[in-house]
Amino acid sequence: MLVQPVIRKSMGIKFSGRSSDFITPSFGFGCLLNCSYCYLKRHKPKGLDYATNVADILTEINNHSYFMGVDKPNQTHESLITYDISCNEDFALHSKYYNWKMIFDFFKNHDLAMATFATKIVPKEFLEYDPNQKVRIRFSLMPQKISSILEPNTSLIKDRISAINDFKNAGYDVHINFSPVVIYSGWLEDYKELFEQVNQSVLNKYKKDVKAEVIFLTHNALKHQHNLAYNLPGENILWVPQHQETKVSQYGGHNIRYNTRLKAESILKFKKLHKSIIPWNTIRYIF
Repeated sequence: MLVQPVIRKSMGIKFSGRSSDFITPSFGFGCLLNCSYCYLKRHKPKGLDYATNVADILTEINNHSYFMGVDKPNQTHESLITYDISCNEDFALHSKYYNWKMIFDFFKNHDLAMATFATKIVPKEFLEYDPNQKVRIRFSLMPQKISSILEPNTSLIKDRISAINDFKNAGYDVHINFSPVVIYSGWLEDYKELFEQVNQSVLNKYKKDVKAEVIFLTHNALKHQHNLAYNLPGENILWVPQHQETKVSQYGGHNIRYNTRLKAESILKFKKLHKSIIPWNTIRYIF
């Protein structure tokens, strides 16, 4: 079965410090999309397992929030403890398998915690719900011509950008997730066009609130072999050994990233271009 319910037994909450303070136990593990760069496919190539014991996960988060002190303010939030609820899936894409309003209600009414998740789709059903700024949605953006190759069957980039205003209007905290940033011939010209789209679309009244995170591509030898085996598009721009090196991730995985010099130079170029067009879009972190 591609989609199957499970009782989530692993209740570990991991430290993050980047997109969020912590990562919750997985409401879902896997993804029904097939993006060429997806790190999750290294561990679960196909399908989705979704938790039926949602209340147990929420209880774990509740207990954790009251016993885990976090110095605030920090880059994830001024006062609230942020929990990424979608690290191992696209929660918005799979929301029909959950009582997502129950999950949002938990965070909306919690004294200390707020939820955050990144997505490559526009979940219009969420617009019927007002989370009172206690749920952050991070729309993943990249140039459309690359998105069309690397993340098929996802929402158009222009639709994700347009959704920023809609979700702000509905009561969500909205950030941008420039991820993954892929380096290829002409990438800066394409990001210039993307930044201009963002600048033109986001309403002035929301610009000070819409922040960003930037993550340059991380690849993996096993994912490379998977992409070749399944003939996934775009591998020629993802796997470029002459520009990449092995690096151990914060959780001990052996991955492939752009070499130190190229990455440092590219980060500087990205930040300079970003600041010249959308200086209001504060970059929370970049790596």
